[in-house]
Amino acid sequence: MPTKSPVLSDIQSGIRSIEKEPALREETNFMSRMEAIDLLDFHIIDRIEGWLQKEGQNERLSSLKHGAEQAKRELEMIDINLFQRLREKFRTGTYTHPSFGDMIHLYLGYDGSHSCSQGQTGYDQLDVFLNGLLADRPIPEPTIAREPEMVFYQKTPARIIFELTRLAELKRGDLFFDIGSGLGQVCILVNLISGATTRGIEYEPAYYQYAKTSSSQLNLPNVDFINKDARNFDYTRGTVFFLYTPFEGRMLQDMLDILQKESQKRTITIFSYGPCSPHVARQDWLYGNYDGVGNPDQLYQFRNLVQKKSKT
Repeated sequence: MPTKSPVLSDIQSGIRSIEKEPALREETNFMSRMEAIDLLDFHIIDRIEGWLQKEGQNERLSSLKHGAEQAKRELEMIDINLFQRLREKFRTGTYTHPSFGDMIHLYLGYDGSHSCSQGQTGYDQLDVFLNGLLADRPIPEPTIAREPEMVFYQKTPARIIFELTRLAELKRGDLFFDIGSGLGQVCILVNLISGATTRGIEYEPAYYQYAKTSSSQLNLPNVDFINKDARNFDYTRGTVFFLYTPFEGRMLQDMLDILQKESQKRTITIFSYGPCSPHVARQDWLYGNYDGVGNPDQLYQFRNLVQKKSKT
């Protein structure tokens, strides 16, 4: 691209406007800062790198790229310092339930009081914020092989966790279990949002240790993780269970059979997300008010029939 192109002047103006915008330096303007970082990263730096690959070394392009990278680093450092300060407040107990929700609303304008959009998929700004806040270490590599019907780890979108917590209406005495808890975000967030006691069962030792360390660093005594095959655990006190497709096939059915035995003793609620939901919906001991269960991006809630009979 010719270096005298008006496009380059527009890019230069865009960088300068970001550099001179004081509102982007205010900690609470996380959303605007994230948009500015994305603009610098994907619409400016990436484009300039593409031109440099085509044209070779070019002083003006290189100077613009340097300026954009410097502006990006400055904005990212604001968020790094913000997350460090917020994590310290967790350790001192400042952001336990219900103040955690107030903090999320302050930085994102999100209160978790509405249902997730049926058409929404993937991750969003809430995930970006929480990844920076809670996932301050590299994700560890697995150390042991999964059994054939164990599903690879994938993070639950944060909006799903907020919706789950809203629908579950967790009370004192409830015990929440995440079956296949991975890095621990579901249990940590459910506890922070609701104050409920949570437990995560995770087969992979590296993921278990990561989750254990995370809850310890945040000083969350009512969050715990167990490094075990989920089929070999005592769920006697469990009242609410979450499955983000941790298994498939026979292994999934074995897990549901275990939960069925628990449902014969007390009322339980099961939430499912992902491809396992149709299989969960076919269990004749569960009911859910759905016309169909086939959307892997929708959270589904089921209760055991004992509870249904008690309402009739």
